[in-house]
Amino acid sequence: MRRIFQNIFTGILLFIIIPAVHAQSVLPEDFDEWVEASMQQWDIPGMSVAMVKDGEIILTEGYGVLKLGEEQKVDHHTQFGIASVSKHMTASSLAILVDEGKISWNDKVIKHIPWFELSDPWVTANVTIHDLLTHQVGVGRMLGNRLQFMTDRSRNELLYRMRYLDFEQPFRSDYVYSNVMYTLAGEIVTTVSGQTWDEFMAERFFKPMGMNRTNTSINDLHSDGNAAHPHQYINGEVVTIPIRNWDVASPAGGVNSTAYDMAKWMLLQLNSGSFEGDQYISARSLQAIQTPQVSLGASGVDAPQRSYGYGYNITDYRGYRLLSHGGATDGMNTTYILLPEENLGIIVMTNVFNTFREAVARTIIDHVLDVTDLDWNELYLNSYKNQYEVVKAERETFEATRIPGTTTTHSLDAYAGRFYSSLYEYAEVNYEDGELILTIFDDKNLTADLEHWHHNTFRINWHNPAQREEFLQFRMNLEGEIDGVEIRYTLRPRLLQVGAYPSNYYRNVLYTRTQ
Repeated sequence: MRRIFQNIFTGILLFIIIPAVHAQSVLPEDFDEWVEASMQQWDIPGMSVAMVKDGEIILTEGYGVLKLGEEQKVDHHTQFGIASVSKHMTASSLAILVDEGKISWNDKVIKHIPWFELSDPWVTANVTIHDLLTHQVGVGRMLGNRLQFMTDRSRNELLYRMRYLDFEQPFRSDYVYSNVMYTLAGEIVTTVSGQTWDEFMAERFFKPMGMNRTNTSINDLHSDGNAAHPHQYINGEVVTIPIRNWDVASPAGGVNSTAYDMAKWMLLQLNSGSFEGDQYISARSLQAIQTPQVSLGASGVDAPQRSYGYGYNITDYRGYRLLSHGGATDGMNTTYILLPEENLGIIVMTNVFNTFREAVARTIIDHVLDVTDLDWNELYLNSYKNQYEVVKAERETFEATRIPGTTTTHSLDAYAGRFYSSLYEYAEVNYEDGELILTIFDDKNLTADLEHWHHNTFRINWHNPAQREEFLQFRMNLEGEIDGVEIRYTLRPRLLQVGAYPSNYYRNVLYTRTQ
């Protein structure tokens, strides 16, 4: 419901319902009706929106349902996974340690985590906290991000395996987005504070700020009775999917929160690190988080220059500095935007991938700026439909590369075995009832049927549709024996949905047969 946040006397807070006429002066006319009608256009099951302006909570509202086919409504206390919006929160936890004189942004990582190691010794010795937070290390965008699904491993074990990652770009030469490096940043919080990153976030932010429905665990999300369920477009239809547990990488994207709680968080981020009279982060440290640290180049007509701070994308929008970050995890999608000069913050959380969330945020911004030249919903919807057709055509082109009439070189049972990669450990192929079944990471939740594609290549059809579609090729030695498998891991699927990266962005991982 809509609520206004107002300081009276000595920091006592009073929440009152905003009169409808006042709400309409701050928000676009018929905002709720527009959102609900547009959600039908986009096939979005559920959404939650929060808006803050000039130190007040203007809107915390839920729309739609938690789960497709069920009746429970989304409200302003419904939990969503906000994914990579968590990154600037991890930067904020480090800011506390900077304020306390326990670390500096330019500290070498090995000062705090002596066992940290990458494949290049010189880079290992010189990587700083600043490098981690600005994605300048050069590893982790593709294969490193896959490590987060080693769900039964500790954070330390995940980070230990970074030494087996290849560099995708030379150190400090380019922006290489990396979840694993933000996970490492969270581990610095653990090492320096003596608390896990999860405990630190709860005790230093969530509990004292009254963010009572914010946590860092998929298990907590699963057990909550008011949590959004993830959905995904599969073959043109929205379906409910299971959500994978990647608590091991929570500092990179594991925060679950609500519109009500995130409104409080935005007030802190817009008020020089202060909330309800308490200073959580110094203005100086928050400025470092929200200041451009590295340039990302140009990105279209409405954002000619892009930069990255510490967990924030920074652009210019209609002459205003715009801080933002998106978040995407299994069936959850978030847009988070601040306009500091307008003292404006917006978060839009949904339980299916879409770009309507961007349209909502920009429609609110334009209303605040008194600009009406663009219909953002129409623009994003048309763009999405066009991209859908492009991806569909790419899919058809790819399907045409399949060579018909081929057979495998061996009987299927000969392909069964256990295979090892130094990076990802074990992949196991079992022969069951005339079919081949793949399991990676020794995790029953990461199991797939192998569909013969052509020759010794198989398509990997994961039992969990949230997994990316991949391909596997069996390799032979000179004696004609199956001695390895090569798995092509893609960052985004070639399913009929539009992601943030091209569907041909992939890396191959070779596994050697051990038995």
